[in-house]
Amino acid sequence: MSTPRTLEWIGDLDGHVRLIDQTQLPATLAYRDCRTVEDVWEAIRTLRVRGAPAIGVAAAMGVVVGVQGCDDATRYGERLREVTAYLRTSRPTAVNLFWALERMERCFERDCQQGSPREWARRLLKEALAIEEEDRRMCRAIGAAGAHLIADGQGVLTHCNAGGLATAEYGTALAVMFAAAEQGLRFHVYADETRPLLQGARLTAWELHQAGIPVTLICDSMAGQVMKEGRVQRVIVGADRIAANGDTANKIGTYGVALLARAHDIPFYVAAPSSTFDLSLPTGDGILIEQRDSREITHGFGRQTAPEGIDVYNPAFDVTPHYLIAGIITEKGMIQPVREESIREVLAQPPSIFDLFGKSPNLRSADDIGAQVREERQAWGEE
Repeated sequence: MSTPRTLEWIGDLDGHVRLIDQTQLPATLAYRDCRTVEDVWEAIRTLRVRGAPAIGVAAAMGVVVGVQGCDDATRYGERLREVTAYLRTSRPTAVNLFWALERMERCFERDCQQGSPREWARRLLKEALAIEEEDRRMCRAIGAAGAHLIADGQGVLTHCNAGGLATAEYGTALAVMFAAAEQGLRFHVYADETRPLLQGARLTAWELHQAGIPVTLICDSMAGQVMKEGRVQRVIVGADRIAANGDTANKIGTYGVALLARAHDIPFYVAAPSSTFDLSLPTGDGILIEQRDSREITHGFGRQTAPEGIDVYNPAFDVTPHYLIAGIITEKGMIQPVREESIREVLAQPPSIFDLFGKSPNLRSADDIGAQVREERQAWGEE
């Protein structure tokens, strides 16, 4: 199963980021070239690129774009910190954004103290591309870890978009569905439209339709009725930030879906890579929720649908308590039950060779695999 590549690096050190402009979907598949850090910031802020993992990849590549042209070795570190600080202001909730930027900063501090600015730029680009490739592999592993949750003939409901468009490739929640379909299972997906920006209607329905998976689009307010009619046996969604106890921030409306699933005895699952966990937050109460422009509700897609001057509350996300979640599917396996002890135990496990390399389309030889296995083991202190 595949959809067009969400984003990629074009060229060499003086290259740029090319991404699908998701604000144009589903009517138009258009690409946008981001040649400055301001372009990358705008793309993240306006949801041209969205989804926690994809935001992280875009931010890492944005760092490389942002330091282009800085040939002063004495100022290079200062410029990099200016770029990362600026990109941090693009969106506040998706933890992958901050995780990726911190990783780029660590890369500079670790590997860019000797040599020239051009050599440092090469190292930073390598790190950004590694983040992209790791996300691709993690998404494949998430699909493999969760495919068994879907049985032949079942109905699966999802909210917002957690497919290839939200990641480097394949997705998180949709990765489970793509993997199940690749195993020959026949099932039907119900996609919430996901108000107010309709990511489910514009993006999820488009991705599933492109992949040939049967999908029915429903309004958010129809989810309870669809469950009551017995059409849904599983709910699988993605995540933007997960606290240490498993409380999960996802697109606004997810909490309501979780409550409906509990009321109808339907298991509710979250699919997310380990990079989406924020273990510094004990509970979801500490997750900062982004507040977005009121015009997204009053003037949706350019048309006025509410009285002028009306008060509007427009949080982009809500937090689903851990006790409503049957399990969290990660690239390291299933977290179940969802509680802090289980989360820390699973996340502490070093990635397996299967998780890291079994599904990767970009590794060319046994030497590549061996070298990267050694690198990962060293990182985990196993060699």
